[in-house]
Amino acid sequence: MKSYVLRRVAAFVATLFFVSVLVFVVIRILPGDPAAVIMGTEGSPEATARLRASMGLDRPLAVQYVDWLARAVRGDLGMSIQYDVPVGRLIVTRLPVTLPLMGLAAFFMVSVALPLGIFAATRHRRLGDYLTMVFSQLGIAVPSFWAGLLLILLFSVRLGWVQSGGFAGWEEGFWPALRSLLLPALALGFFQAAVLIRATRSAVLDVLREDYVRTARAKGVREGLVVVKHTFRNAMIPVVTVAGLQLGQLIAGSIILESVFALPGLGRLALGAITARDLPVVQGVTLFVASCIVAINFLVDLTYVLLDPRIRYD
Repeated sequence: MKSYVLRRVAAFVATLFFVSVLVFVVIRILPGDPAAVIMGTEGSPEATARLRASMGLDRPLAVQYVDWLARAVRGDLGMSIQYDVPVGRLIVTRLPVTLPLMGLAAFFMVSVALPLGIFAATRHRRLGDYLTMVFSQLGIAVPSFWAGLLLILLFSVRLGWVQSGGFAGWEEGFWPALRSLLLPALALGFFQAAVLIRATRSAVLDVLREDYVRTARAKGVREGLVVVKHTFRNAMIPVVTVAGLQLGQLIAGSIILESVFALPGLGRLALGAITARDLPVVQGVTLFVASCIVAINFLVDLTYVLLDPRIRYD
């Protein structure tokens, strides 16, 4: 157990290191000079060069990376060119929108996908299975941003139940803020639930064919107990694997959905920074999102040990 966890921690740290290198290099090779953006069209080449030197942009890339990484480890992601505030502070101010959106979307994804996946597996090649697969195929075929637009048209324009966009703010109360996130969370969780339904169905079907499941049924164990205790529990590893990947997709998908629903979260912050050539913000948000995805995969690896103690010997 201890050696397995240590290996996973070492892999986690190494992955974060390579992610930081990739983010730094990609942002640096993008067109656009931060010094030129700050100086604007009126800035002279000499003044721009002096600003680049003061920002350390004239130093070798390796030196810039080491300096940036040392500051990032301390939580200093630089200053925003557009807002003139620390990037870390900008990210923190947008988390009260993005994190609840992701959490609500993950709740919709799991609460829909797991029951439907089990339902389809226990009714293999029957009407319930076929209908569930049609539903999941529809979810895979419809992009999340298009699903968001359809939900706006139905629940906001036609029915008038919720607002079409914007965020009320948690200071206005729990329910008004939650209502602002319901439609984007449904649109975001719909596609991810469709993928998880198929993964759950496949994993449960594989376990249902095992000898110990047939033995339990032959002994007269109730079907519900067979499915919950003997089948789903042993099918959890592939389900957790796909769910972890889908959680990472939720983070990436929230960037588009926040723009569709005009939510002031990390997604809109990143898109606005790209438009304004605010590279420190783009770099900081990219590193933060990538680190979250790596952390989710790390937690999935640790969950394997809880689900199957034999994995510790691999």
